[in-house]
Amino acid sequence: MRNEKEGVWLRGIRGAIDVERNEQDSILVAVKCLLQKVASENQLKPEDIVSIIFTTTKDINAEFPAVALREIGWKQIPALCTHEMDVPRGMKGVIRILIHAYVNKNQKDIKHQYLGKTIHLRPDL
Repeated sequence: MRNEKEGVWLRGIRGAIDVERNEQDSILVAVKCLLQKVASENQLKPEDIVSIIFTTTKDINAEFPAVALREIGWKQIPALCTHEMDVPRGMKGVIRILIHAYVNKNQKDIKHQYLGKTIHLRPDL
């Protein structure tokens, strides 16, 4: 979707990060790192963000990833937490995000962020 007046597009921005342990602190630190990296690399401000979907692999359930969103002060952004499909060959201990945001970038210029071991999930990026 494009806002013709401002030259701004609604884009999806993806990212992922792995966590060593299924513990509240590990989850929150990882998610904060991922959110801040995506925001920094794409020049996002909280008011640009429409919504965020968080998914975790089934082995990550000690905390809702959206808690990290609130802890960094992004309290007005709608968020949804759910589990990723449990594919047997899939990587374990992964938190993924899909951010919907208004940006003035072409889709090819979006900087998706796959941190830590998750870089292997999308080597094409």
